[in-house]
Amino acid sequence: MSSNSTQQARHVIAQHPARRDDIGDLVTRRPLPGPQLEQLDPFLFLNHHGPQTYPAHNQGLPFGPHPHRGFETVTFILEGSLAHADSTSHQSVIHAGGVQWMTAGSGIVHAEVSPPEFMREGGPLEILQLWVNLPSRLKMSEPRYVGLQQPDIPAIALPGGGELNLIAGQWQAHTGPIDTLTGVFMSTLRLPAGGHERLPVAPGRQVFLYVVSGEVTVGGDAVKPHHLIEVDRDGDSLDIDADSDARLLFGHGEVIDEPVVSHGPFVMSSREEIVQAVEDYQNGKFGGLDA
Repeated sequence: MSSNSTQQARHVIAQHPARRDDIGDLVTRRPLPGPQLEQLDPFLFLNHHGPQTYPAHNQGLPFGPHPHRGFETVTFILEGSLAHADSTSHQSVIHAGGVQWMTAGSGIVHAEVSPPEFMREGGPLEILQLWVNLPSRLKMSEPRYVGLQQPDIPAIALPGGGELNLIAGQWQAHTGPIDTLTGVFMSTLRLPAGGHERLPVAPGRQVFLYVVSGEVTVGGDAVKPHHLIEVDRDGDSLDIDADSDARLLFGHGEVIDEPVVSHGPFVMSSREEIVQAVEDYQNGKFGGLDA
């Protein structure tokens, strides 16, 4: 890579607002999919739950047992806690600052609910869940789950005063704790007001940048909180200036460029595969999980 190429910053193409779509009393915003963007290949879906404060003696999160096939879910617990259980016998409670990375692969049933103490005592809650597609050759991979607490995730100081929490991929001499099937890079960023960061991204990779909170400027363009920021794939760096204290979700991955056929919790490459997924789930081939 030439020295000149390192100076080529990416530009903002579009900003996609997260639209409110509350689930019961759970405040929910969704920037992807949206009216102008069905997917940001290989990224399929993002839900932003909260921020909100639950009262004592609440019902907790509503995500009881449900199936998935053909992709991965990455869940970021920014505030509060989340209890996970699945049909491959994984169980965990992940607290604020932690992450869950689940490969649904050939099929899994899981539940994401609040632990008893959260329902009893209440408290702040903010959670992001991102769906990452798998190429057709990996859609029937063996399901797996990794739950990380905050101390498991490297917190890397950035030159401009920010902090990058490295979940998957390489950052300088650091390696994220998640070894992904497709080489996805994933992190969360905290930037102080007035900070500037230049983030390296290999040319051609699709950037996923979501502004969780705060006011930032990307490549010279002011961008808004609760927006997914779509950038071009030509440059090899991303310039971000924080106009206020900010938190962002920052990842990137290789474009899969294959057909995407989704039906609820299943994401496959053809309608026939969706029909098979529904049939397999109904026949108990994903395993079971008690409610």
